[in-house]
Order: sequence, then structure tokens, then C-alpha cells
Amino acid sequence: MNVITTFKEKRRDKQIKYERSVLRDLSVKTLKERVQQYFGSSRIASSFIMNSGIEEACYDVALEAYLLGAKFSKFGYYGESIEDVRKRCYREEKHLIDTLYNFLLYWGSGGEGAMSESLYFSCEGYIDVWWREGFEKGQRRHKLRLH
Repeated sequence: MNVITTFKEKRRDKQIKYERSVLRDLSVKTLKERVQQYFGSSRIASSFIMNSGIEEACYDVALEAYLLGAKFSKFGYYGESIEDVRKRCYREEKHLIDTLYNFLLYWGSGGEGAMSESLYFSCEGYIDVWWREGFEKGQRRHKLRLH
């Protein structure tokens, strides 16, 4: 008796396999350093970075941005410029930025009103760096035919 699988299941399995292989290149140390780099120096963020739940949320969003960049790196490998590839995933990237920003505002200490614009730019830079790193690693994997 044969097992019947659907195309969606096969595609999802392939996607999970690729994501696992891409995530092997990351370290927890790098995640922690980037959170400190982008959010540790500001007055607002220093008050809630000590909370491990918020720090883990930053890790989650960073991983999502990294995987998004890796997923879209195939377009860069086939000749599109990085700006054109960014336009392809604009909505997903904007969603990640807004998610992180709103999460930090919600769980912040309440003094973010005046500094919310700088916090948004920090979130934007944080997502941008992780997206670019995922994009570069994904392109490298395509060049080495490890996809």
C-alpha cells in the first residue's frame, strides 16, 4: 500500500529542510550581540532588555528576517539586484519590523512616547541587518549548490 502525499506537504518538507540547513550557520552568541548592539545602548531598551521574554522575541524576529532573506536569495543568485529582491518581500519585511516595534512598545516601561521614532528606526535597522545576512548566506548556499 502506497502513502499518498500532496504537493503542499512535499513543498513544506523541503522548506523545513532548507530552513534547518540555513540556520546551522547561526549562533546564539551572534543573536545576543546584535540585540545588545541595536537595543542595548538606548535608554528605553536598556530597561526591558533584561527581561528574557523580550530578548527571546527579538531572537524570534531576527530568525524570521534571516530566513526571509535566505528564502529570497534565489532571486539574487539568478541576477536580480538586492533592491529588486527587497521590493519582492517588502510586505513581509514591513510586517516583521512592525511586529517587533509594537512588541517593544507594548512591553516597554511606558516612556517610549518621545523616543518611539528612534525605536522604530532601531527595529528597522535590526531587521535589515538580519535580512541581508540571510540573503548573503542563501546566495552563498546557492552558489555552492547546497539548496
